[in-house]
Amino acid sequence: MDGAGRETTVITGSSPPVNLTGQRDAPEIPETRLLETTMRGRAFFKLVHALQFRADMSSGLKIALTDSAHRCRLLLKGILMTCRAWRLGTAMQGCSVGWRLTVLLVLLVVFQSAGVVAEDRLPAVRVDNVRRVFHDGQHNAFTDLIRFQNRFYLTFRSCPDGHMVHPTSSIIVLMSDDCADWQQVHQFSVARRDVRDPHFLVFQDRLFVYTGTWFCGDSSPKTRDLNQHLGYCVWTGDGQEWSQPTMLEGTYGHYIWRAATYGGKAYLCGRRKREFSDAAGSDRAMIQSAMLESDDGLVWRTASLFQETWGDETAFVFEPDGAVLAVSRRGSEAAEVCRSAFPYQGWDRRPLDRYIGGPLLVRWGDRYLVGGRNQTPDGPRTTLCWLTDVNNLTKVAQLPSDGDNSYPGFIALNQQQAVVSWYSSHESDSQGQPLTAIYMADLLIEDDPK
Repeated sequence: MDGAGRETTVITGSSPPVNLTGQRDAPEIPETRLLETTMRGRAFFKLVHALQFRADMSSGLKIALTDSAHRCRLLLKGILMTCRAWRLGTAMQGCSVGWRLTVLLVLLVVFQSAGVVAEDRLPAVRVDNVRRVFHDGQHNAFTDLIRFQNRFYLTFRSCPDGHMVHPTSSIIVLMSDDCADWQQVHQFSVARRDVRDPHFLVFQDRLFVYTGTWFCGDSSPKTRDLNQHLGYCVWTGDGQEWSQPTMLEGTYGHYIWRAATYGGKAYLCGRRKREFSDAAGSDRAMIQSAMLESDDGLVWRTASLFQETWGDETAFVFEPDGAVLAVSRRGSEAAEVCRSAFPYQGWDRRPLDRYIGGPLLVRWGDRYLVGGRNQTPDGPRTTLCWLTDVNNLTKVAQLPSDGDNSYPGFIALNQQQAVVSWYSSHESDSQGQPLTAIYMADLLIEDDPK
């Protein structure tokens, strides 16, 4: 156990190994002596206490790859662990202790940045109080959550004709004071269009609900054209009085998705066909993802393209310095992490190790949480993962789900507690038919090692 009562890992060997010359390695040197000797080296001291990697991308992007204090703790822990197993081969036999440990430090840094050295044990997340929040016999799906003026809001799509594109669909908004008892405060649709994937945004003291809409005409279409997609929104200043559905200028031909704000501007993901091609079919290689920006939440323009191909559903999180982190779906392929710095003209994209449908990305405390639908051996499931570096996901929870499911919403209540919403069809009605309903659960971080 360390000084904070946390478990530490000790690597031991049964006997000193024999090196290539047949000689036994030098005996172990006490940890304190190793550290005291090495810490006399000013370069080593500065390296440990100012450790922060920055990678200059061709676009001029600078991506910080470390949290300085946390990384230093990890690195020192790694040094202590390795000192316990200190054995030197012939190549280092004539070197001083300071040089040996300096070389070891460099190797640890390289291994850690590549994901070879394990990070501190990530906290478990307990899922409690799973409850069905809404079901009315229709297909209810695609959720989002937000807190506005000390109340909680939940939105989703509802349609009597099912998951696919139908002009009978509508967007429902519920409100609650405690995330337990919900009441409907608004419902809207757009004539001759399918509405879906509603997302909240608090911007300029108003609560917006954005929705992408497919053109249908008077009946459910057999084919649909992304070039006819159009964004709409409603908004409220008090949660009670709502605007009429309003077309979003600049979104024609764009399938809008999650929204975020930074620096007095609003941002949306909008996927579109390359050059708004009129080619038939749905070749995903032709789909781009654009970052759209707005000064008022109503009139939009293209800020940049962040996926040149296989554009899809994307969630943004902005950092205090304006850098943006995004998790992007890529059809049924592995999702990717995208990063950029203001003014978002250059993007760094890294593949993840799994498919994510309906991705969620939020910062909870000082960690990133990613949610969405994953393909598992048991079928599609809505899962939650810690994003531990630019391309590493660690699963921490699986929500009750199956079949048609995912599109989670999230509200952090504090650094330890949160609520999550999602939809799923894992339950059946009284006739044994699957029902597609809206669910919520409480989340609690347990045994945080920090």
